[in-house]
Amino acid sequence: AEGKVVLSVLFATRRFDVESVLILEQRLAGMETTLANAPAEMPVYVATQSVLDAIAGFHIHRGILALGRKRPADDATALLAGLPSQALVVALVGISNHDNVGAIFRNAAAFEADAVLLDSSSCDPLYRKAVRVSVGAVLKVPYAVLPSHHDISQVLAENNFLQLALSPSGECDIGALPASPRNALYLGTEGEGLPAALMAQMQTVKIPMSESFDSLNVAAASAIALHR
Repeated sequence: AEGKVVLSVLFATRRFDVESVLILEQRLAGMETTLANAPAEMPVYVATQSVLDAIAGFHIHRGILALGRKRPADDATALLAGLPSQALVVALVGISNHDNVGAIFRNAAAFEADAVLLDSSSCDPLYRKAVRVSVGAVLKVPYAVLPSHHDISQVLAENNFLQLALSPSGECDIGALPASPRNALYLGTEGEGLPAALMAQMQTVKIPMSESFDSLNVAAASAIALHR
């Protein structure tokens, strides 16, 4: 975990155990409030810039790093069963860009999605860059990984979610959808989008936009759609 804001989320949520923190010596004074929320027995190591650079193998300009321990993977069935009667889930299929995964998690946190489900072809939310781009949201929003979009669709159906596929060619304006207590919004990889067979099984929705342009970046689209 990198940076003061991400460490604040890491310490506040306590979803992940923290092994230690490594801080550039001139950043220590500004970290007192943040470190006050850390686990009491957590080691804090302080080093010069040259030592940090030697450890990382490149120039660490932020100067604030934490080492966390991965928790056992959440079970998707148990995760969904524990959600409230009114819930919003984001389903990611084939999102293999770490920046996009991090940004989608950030949007999911901002618009209070209850959980994120990913297929196995999507990248790891705990990859260093995804954590950083999410501003710590991947440490906050519960998520589970399933083998394929078929498994995601099945577990959502079993838990009574209305499943919506976001696509530029969607049949319905997402802002005009009637209210539903449990919604699951599917996002696909840029370019190919969601599999046609998957979209054929559910309602497709779109964000109205200029006909002279193809589509939005998937992270930007997720922000607009989740807001709607």
